[in-house]
Amino acid sequence: MRIPRIYQPVALRSGARLQLDEAASHHLLRVLRLKAGDHLTLFDGQGREHEAILLAGRGKRAEVALGAPLDRNVESPLAVTLAQGISRGERMDYTLQKAVELGVARIVPLFTARCNVKLTAERLEKRLAHWRGVIAHACEQCGRSRLPTLASPQALDQWQAPEAALKLVLDGGAAAGLGRLTPPGGAVVLAIGPEGGLTAAEIRRLQARGFQALRLGPRILRTETAGIAALAALQTLWGDFA
Repeated sequence: MRIPRIYQPVALRSGARLQLDEAASHHLLRVLRLKAGDHLTLFDGQGREHEAILLAGRGKRAEVALGAPLDRNVESPLAVTLAQGISRGERMDYTLQKAVELGVARIVPLFTARCNVKLTAERLEKRLAHWRGVIAHACEQCGRSRLPTLASPQALDQWQAPEAALKLVLDGGAAAGLGRLTPPGGAVVLAIGPEGGLTAAEIRRLQARGFQALRLGPRILRTETAGIAALAALQTLWGDFA
C-alpha cells in the first residue's frame, strides 16, 4: 500500500511524539484503517517532511513517532502566481487542486465583473477555510511539502499584481500564442477569468498594468480548463516538465 502523506502545520522534529488533529486521525484510523506500527510521512507545509510510525489511536486522536527528515524537493523552478476569477463550487475546487498538482506557487482568487459568486464575510471565511483544505489535500496527494500561498479573495480592480518577469492574461481574442512568448527568466503571473471570462475592459486594464494578452488555441476553454492548460504549457516551456 502507498505510504500516506499527512499535512500537519506544527513543528516537526526527529524522535518527537505527536498527536495528530482529529481530521488527520479520522483519515488514518477510520478511512485507511492503519494500525500501530504502520508507516506514514508528515509534512508541515513549509518544506519539511519526516518519516513517521503510527503508535496508537487514543479516542479520536492518532499518535505518531517522528523519524528521520526526508530530503525531497518537488517544487517547480518556475514560480507562477495564478490569479483566478472565482468560479462556482466544484469548478473552483478542481482549479485549485490541479493548479497545486501542476506546481503553482501562489493563488489569488479574484472577484471580477462576470463572477457569479457572492459571499458575505462569514461565507467568505468558510470558503477560504475550505479552499485551504483543498490545497492541503492536493499537496498530500501529489508529494509537495510546501503549500502554495492562498491570498484573500479581492476585487480585480483592487488587486496589486506582484512584480514578475512575465505577466499574462488569457484572452480568446488575442493575437499572440505561446510560441510568441519570450522566456521570462523569473516569476510569472497568470490571470484567468471566471465563467464567461474577463470583460474587454478588464483585459485592457490588466494590459495597462503590464500584462500581455495570450490566446490558447482556437477553441473556447472553460475557466477550470484554461488555468490547467496554461500551467501545463508554462511548465513544459520553462518549468519542470521538460
